[in-house]
Amino acid sequence: MKILGINAIFHDSSAALVVDGETVAAAEEERFSRRKHAKRAVPFSAWELPEQAAAWCLASAGLNPEDLDAVAYGYDPAEVRHGGPGLDPTWEGLRTLFAKRAPHFLKTALPGLDPAQVVFVRHHVAHAASAGLASPLEDPAVIVADGRGEHASHLAGRYRDGKLEELASQDLPHSLGLLYEEATEHLGFARSSDEYKVMALASYGEPRFLPELSQAVYATGDGGFRTEPIDWERLAPRRVEGQDPLGIHADLAASLQRCVEDVLLDLARWTYEQTEARDLVLAGGVALNCVANTRLHDESPFERVWVQPAAGDAGTALGAALHVAAEGGERPAPMRTAALGRGWTDAEIEAELRRSGLRFEKPESIAEAAAETLAADGIVGWFQGRAEYGPRALGQRSLLAHPGQAANLERLNDVKGREQFRPVAPMVLAERAAEIFGRGPVPSPYMLFVHDVAPDWRDRLPVVTHVDGTARIQTVDAAEQPLLAAMLAGFERRTGLPVVVNTSFNTAGRPMVDHPREALEVFGSAPIDLLALGPYAVRRS
Repeated sequence: MKILGINAIFHDSSAALVVDGETVAAAEEERFSRRKHAKRAVPFSAWELPEQAAAWCLASAGLNPEDLDAVAYGYDPAEVRHGGPGLDPTWEGLRTLFAKRAPHFLKTALPGLDPAQVVFVRHHVAHAASAGLASPLEDPAVIVADGRGEHASHLAGRYRDGKLEELASQDLPHSLGLLYEEATEHLGFARSSDEYKVMALASYGEPRFLPELSQAVYATGDGGFRTEPIDWERLAPRRVEGQDPLGIHADLAASLQRCVEDVLLDLARWTYEQTEARDLVLAGGVALNCVANTRLHDESPFERVWVQPAAGDAGTALGAALHVAAEGGERPAPMRTAALGRGWTDAEIEAELRRSGLRFEKPESIAEAAAETLAADGIVGWFQGRAEYGPRALGQRSLLAHPGQAANLERLNDVKGREQFRPVAPMVLAERAAEIFGRGPVPSPYMLFVHDVAPDWRDRLPVVTHVDGTARIQTVDAAEQPLLAAMLAGFERRTGLPVVVNTSFNTAGRPMVDHPREALEVFGSAPIDLLALGPYAVRRS
C-alpha cells in the first residue's frame, strides 16, 4: 500500500509517505514555508495544510496523488466532544469543520487525489503508532502525552502483533502538555514553541515549589492524572519577554519539571503493571522532554525506552500512515533513520554555489576539512544528506564547534541569537560514549535523553557540560553516518577529544536550513568559518 500521512490541525504541519510498510519520506512544512512550526501571524494559522511537504514526499518516490491507496489524517473530527471541558467553544467548531473539509482542501492542493481516500485517525492513536510501529522494539508498551487531541491529552496501551490495545486515557482539561505550555508563557517564552527553554532553565533552579505544584498535579492511580488550575503569579512574578530570568523563575521551572517527571513515572509504573511489557515507547510533545525521558529510563520498571525523534505533532503524519498500513494487514518496518527529509545532489549544490558567486572548493575529504577547521576553533556549518524529521539536528543540518573552548557556548548562542542559559549538545561515536557519558541509554542517536558527563571529562568538555553536569548526547554509528564518523575521527586525531559540539543550523525563530540556498544565507550573515555543503567547502576569507 502507498499511504500519505498528514498532520494539520494544531501546529508543526507535516507529511509522511509509507510504501509497503516502509517509511520512505517525511518532512515538516516549516522547512519549505520557512515559518517555524508552520505558524503564521494570524489566527488559526496552525491549520494550514502541508502542501509543499506532501507534494515533495510524493515526488521523491516518483508518485502522483492518484497512485495513493489512502491518505491518513492524524485527527478525527468525529471524536471531538463539543462544549466539553478544555475546549474553547468560540473556535472549536471551526477547527472541527476545517478537519472535516480537509479531504477537499487536499484535493485542491494535490490535484488527482480522491477525497474518499482520506482516512481520519485519532490524534493520540497516530502519536502511539509513530512510536509503537516505528520503533525497533517488539510488542512495546506505549505512553502518549501532549497538550491535547480531540478530547484527551494522554493515552497508555500496548502493541501486540502490530495492533494497539488501549488501556487508559486522560480527558481534558487535565493535560501535562497544556500545563507546561501555561508555565512556559508565564516564564516569558513562546507558548507551544519554547517549552524546551523551560527545561533548560530548570537546571539553574531548585524545586522549592514542588510541594504546592504536587497538590494540583498528580497521578490518580488508575492510569490517569489531574492538573488542577494553578495561580502562577502567586508562585513567581510573570517574566517579561527579553528580561533575564531571575532565580525565582528558575526555581519555578525546576519545580514544574520535577512535578511532570514524577507524574510520568507514576503513569509508567501503572502501565508496566497492566502490561508487564519489557519495553516502553513514547510519543507526544511531552516526550521531547529529554530530562523526563532519562528518569523514565533510569527509574521505571521498563528495561528499554525508545522515543520517536519526531515525537511532537509532526510525528502524527507518520503515525497516521503507519496505523492505516497496519490496519490494512501490513507489518510496518521500523524507522532506520530520522534523515527522511529533502536531500540534494552534488550537481544541484554546485549549481547553487555558482549562482551565489562565492568562491568554493572541493577538498579531497570534506570531513577532514571540517575537522581541521574545528580543531583550529572555527565554527562549521554542516549540510549533508537528507534533512532530519523532527526538531533535533542530528548531523544533517548542524552547526559544529570545538567542545573544549569554554567561550564557544556564548559564541554559538550569539551566532544563533538565543539566550545564554541554553545548552548545546555533544556528538560522539557510539563506541566511545560509555567512557565519557554515564547514565542514560547508549546508543542514543536521536538526542532525546540526558547523560551525566564523567567527572574527569567535565573540564575537558566545558561547552557541552550543562550547569547540572549533564549533556544531551547524540551517538553516531559509523555504519549509518560514515561521513560524520570520519569528521569525529579527524577531530580526535588533531585534538585528542572524541566529541564535537552539535547544535541546529539556524538562527533564533527560524526553522533549520533545508535548502542549500538557506545554508548560504546563514553563512553570509553569521560568523561561520567554514560551510561544508555536500562535498564542497566555502571558507570565510
